[in-house]
Amino acid sequence: MAHYILRYTYSEDYLARRESFRAEHLQRGWAAHARGELFLAGALAEPADAALLIFNVDDPQTVVEFAQQDPYVIHGLVTDWEIRPWTTVIGEHAATPLKP
Repeated sequence: MAHYILRYTYSEDYLARRESFRAEHLQRGWAAHARGELFLAGALAEPADAALLIFNVDDPQTVVEFAQQDPYVIHGLVTDWEIRPWTTVIGEHAATPLKP
């Protein structure tokens, strides 16, 4: 398994528009978590202009499909997104633990 970070950039009116799509967005996130794909997720605050979602999957296509099907992306609350591999080396969940 490898870690990937999905970074969302929110629209300027994200907070005003999210309520209509939030339940489905959260449901999809919790389902991905239950499958063991989504490790942690949440919006950045002050300002609420982005979010980070950390995935633990074999194939980054899983992350691509999550983003493409997310109602926040589909309905324009997310104006840009990117997926980056994350080389984790410290912590019990690190993909490649390195000890001193």
